[in-house]
Amino acid sequence: MLYVISTPIGNMKDITLRALEVLREVDIIFCEDTRVTSNLLKHYEISKELSSINSRNESFKAQKVVDILLSGRTAALVSDAGTPTISDPGIRLVSEVIKNGITVVPIPGVSAPITALSVAGLPTDGYIFEGFIPQKKGRQTFLKSLLENEKTVIFFESSHRIEKLIRELNTYIPDRKMAIGRELTKFHEEIIRGTVSEIAALPNGVTLKGEFVVLIAPHWWK
Repeated sequence: MLYVISTPIGNMKDITLRALEVLREVDIIFCEDTRVTSNLLKHYEISKELSSINSRNESFKAQKVVDILLSGRTAALVSDAGTPTISDPGIRLVSEVIKNGITVVPIPGVSAPITALSVAGLPTDGYIFEGFIPQKKGRQTFLKSLLENEKTVIFFESSHRIEKLIRELNTYIPDRKMAIGRELTKFHEEIIRGTVSEIAALPNGVTLKGEFVVLIAPHWWK
């Protein structure tokens, strides 16, 4: 059996009792970065065998994981933060496990897009999650698509490109409502809300540190 476990995106307390219980019971934990997961386990006094599954090794390591599971051992899959497979490694592994008739059990918890959406003040009855948007090819096409988006659009952006993104959005949709979540659940958590032009005109700009979740309102939202 493979458990897919959500872990905190910042605040260590944002983990469920069930997640901790399963992490203590499984035979092995597959994780994005063993150093990050070691810190989480140490915080909760859990000692467990760890093995890395990341974007570089997932394709060829998936069969090894299947073999381990078929041998009768139980395993957990975690990412560095949030829910595995959601703009994080793991989907190829989960797919291969399912193909082999092995049970996959979700252990729900924190997900950065949903966390941001819950406090953005934008429509939640329909939304689209785009993950990381294109850096070059396809970027302008994506930005133009926001002119007529019918649902709230959620995506990630890095601290290196967030200022450029705001300038680009101000060119296409200056009057559109948006929200930016930075360092969610962490000590320096910040949620910026307003129209694109208002955010673009902030005297000190946006703090260029941490991880960003960007939300764009539908064109009809006022």
